[in-house]
Amino acid sequence: MKIIFETIWKAVYHTTSLVVIFSSVFILMIFGIIIDSEEEDPNKVFADLVITDGRIWTGNSYQPWARAMAIVNDTIAAIGEVDEIDEMINSDTQVVKVTGHTIIPGFIDAHIHFLELGQTLTSVQLRDAKTPEEFAERIKNYASTIKSGEWVLGGTWDHENWGGELPRKEWIDEAIPDNPVWVGRLDGHMGLANSLALQLAGVTSETEDIEGGEIVRDNRGNPTGILKDNAMSLMSTVIPEKSVYDKLDDLKTAMDHVAAQGVTSVIHVDGDLDVFREARRRYLLKTRIYAATPLPEWRELKQLVDSVGYGDKWLKWGALKGFVDGSLGSHTAAFFEPFTDAPDDRGIFLTPADSLYRWISDADEAGLQMMVHAIGDSAINTLLNIYEKVSIENGPRDRRFKMEHAQHLHPNDIARFSELHVMASMQPYHAIDDGRWAERVIGQQRIKTTYAFKSLLDAGTSIAFGSDAPVAPPTPLEGIYAAITRKTLDGANPRGWVPLQRITIEEALHAYTAVGAYASYDEKIKGTLEIGKLADFVILDADMTSVRPENIRDVNVLMTFVGGNRVYHREE
Repeated sequence: MKIIFETIWKAVYHTTSLVVIFSSVFILMIFGIIIDSEEEDPNKVFADLVITDGRIWTGNSYQPWARAMAIVNDTIAAIGEVDEIDEMINSDTQVVKVTGHTIIPGFIDAHIHFLELGQTLTSVQLRDAKTPEEFAERIKNYASTIKSGEWVLGGTWDHENWGGELPRKEWIDEAIPDNPVWVGRLDGHMGLANSLALQLAGVTSETEDIEGGEIVRDNRGNPTGILKDNAMSLMSTVIPEKSVYDKLDDLKTAMDHVAAQGVTSVIHVDGDLDVFREARRRYLLKTRIYAATPLPEWRELKQLVDSVGYGDKWLKWGALKGFVDGSLGSHTAAFFEPFTDAPDDRGIFLTPADSLYRWISDADEAGLQMMVHAIGDSAINTLLNIYEKVSIENGPRDRRFKMEHAQHLHPNDIARFSELHVMASMQPYHAIDDGRWAERVIGQQRIKTTYAFKSLLDAGTSIAFGSDAPVAPPTPLEGIYAAITRKTLDGANPRGWVPLQRITIEEALHAYTAVGAYASYDEKIKGTLEIGKLADFVILDADMTSVRPENIRDVNVLMTFVGGNRVYHREE
């Protein structure tokens, strides 16, 4: 092209012929039109947003790393080297340079109680109360900020912080006589009520225990205030129902909180679908939600799916959450052998095995997905047996059975997860929390296959990581730290608690991203950073793949993007 222009110019310069001059001008005009058309190609796509000059961990094995990424609307249009992406920039493109920082796919929390998280964040904070006196004082101080007669809820206390003694209603009755109190243990499987709350619920020494639960009593048979698992329903019947507006406020609080942690999608396990659908109608969502429905309500969920489908890329449904047993900290997880510290106790089955099988079988035949809680080795074995039986009876399909928690495995059941195509939905923060005291509860032998991340991965199991918030903090960076170091919160295990179960940083990242997407049938649109997938990503101030393992929890989230829109900026 340059040679043509030079030749024409020389011809014009060295001649006085009008014909040559006009012909040359005409040729230059034609070439100018061609050049302009090349520069303004109407078919060329320009990016709305470009993230450039960073280090991008894509999670895609075919292109593990990149330096820049172009987003059009809410989707990744290109990813690669800086000069490649520069071609998609025009005057309308927003360019974000992230020199020295790392970009990863948005974290997916595969097990969270989302509305409860929002409520807990604005209620009394008991998680780190170290003594019974501090526990009671915090409840008293919170009660002084609300009206007489209003309920004190939330809490997430941990009695292991003061040696394991369960709290009693007498700790708070005198200081809080005018407000009913119902504060839960951090695992969600037992709570403490004061005398006023027990009175409102009609719980007395004459109240019979509920199957799958326990009313803890003193030596005279009087309730101490502690209700476990299914017995907690006695309290839920008298707690005032929140308005949809209050629940939307809780949802906003939860979304803001997890955005600051780099979480772009969650799998919510508590129902509440009407609240999420209302938020979606109002265009309030900035976290993508896959909402599970309680397992006994499978018929209602099937009717919804048949009438309106499974939702969209912001809000989905189609999964069912059930329970086999309780929790280790509440001594309600179901084990084959008794607890080491309670020789007469093997835990509780919250749902009879025959009812669980019937619900799972019918719901699976209806094409719905199962997400069932199982913690103790007996509960895990029972659920695997049911999943296996249902798979055979209902025939092959892409059912993606999930087991929630899968904490304390019998060695014989580890390989069965992969064989039966059962995903383990696990929460690594629990390992460094429970690891402070679990050996006292179940003994040295059983802890070898407790939170057995590596054993399950080595057996070919798909593991999706989550938080179980508000049971544990919804902080994926802390979860990754827990999975790869297993250093307990008390500092007592500097080399890791059950260190043979540690995994690599890449395995932990994969569990928090790609497998989380697979768990909700969304692997084609999110979980990795590649062309055609949603632009859900996080900008970090350090490269997690090269930072020292013990420093991972100190990495900061700088920005969080969902669908190419920034939903969190640390400087703000």
